[in-house]
Amino acid sequence: MKTLSVISPVFNEEEVIEQFYNELKRVLTTEVREYDSTILFVVDRSTDHTLEILERIASADPALKILALSSRFGHQMSLLAGIDVADSDVVIMMDSDLQHPPSLIPELLRKFEEGYDIVYTIRQDGGETGPLKQWTSRLFYRFINSVSQVPILESAADFRLISRRVARIFQQEIRERNQFLRGLFSWVGFKNIGVQFKSRARAAGGSKYSVGRLFQFAAHGLVSFSKRPLQAAIYIGVLFAFLGFALALLTLIAYLTDRSAPPGWATLAILIPVFSGIQLIFLGVLGEYVGAIFDEVKNRPHYIVEKKINFRE
Repeated sequence: MKTLSVISPVFNEEEVIEQFYNELKRVLTTEVREYDSTILFVVDRSTDHTLEILERIASADPALKILALSSRFGHQMSLLAGIDVADSDVVIMMDSDLQHPPSLIPELLRKFEEGYDIVYTIRQDGGETGPLKQWTSRLFYRFINSVSQVPILESAADFRLISRRVARIFQQEIRERNQFLRGLFSWVGFKNIGVQFKSRARAAGGSKYSVGRLFQFAAHGLVSFSKRPLQAAIYIGVLFAFLGFALALLTLIAYLTDRSAPPGWATLAILIPVFSGIQLIFLGVLGEYVGAIFDEVKNRPHYIVEKKINFRE
């Protein structure tokens, strides 16, 4: 039998985690019997009773594995932790809030059987996402696709299937920090195809991505896949330098032709804030890239596992 691992990152999902497990287990045992299936929950150090609930379930189900991380390393690193320990023929990644329907798994596996190494999903909004979040999401993906050489599908979700050989690339070769997995899975290539699904409303609880974490996620994606913000700093700097020289020339002509011209305090009052703002913006851009280099140089582990449950030593 071929083997299948379903990886699901978890953070503070005590209200829905058992319901998700029951639905996922039903699909795996009744609709994909031709695969020897394992469920792997990666618990990103929760502050509620999520881990205790999963430990209770795992005590009765040896096919359920748990990786409990020592701190909150984030959604992307939780997925990476699951990929690192997966040794199955097929790996499926999905969220545990039931917005990613387990009923779609048989369709993903059918595409795998047709020869696809990566089967990604395309989310169709079911009305649970607010208009502001939809608009900002579209704006981000259009912007990053305009500056990146790697196309990233706007509606793609972190609900995907990958083959063993794709998983091994992430286990052995792609070990950068601050990974933006949606872009990396596009970058690695291989034969891939998309499957559409309609996103469901969360069964309970709320989104774990705050505005700050969403901004950080977007910044990591931009820094990981584009150097154009750095190039833009050069172009805009040259443009403002020419404007500065032109203004200096005009000021000199005005001084030579009209000695009664005002000292130019208004010009200075306008230009100093403009130039200072531009400089600070691009110092921030440089800071993001330098920070990414700093993370790589420190060479800290991507995550730390505190506890493993139902793993063979």
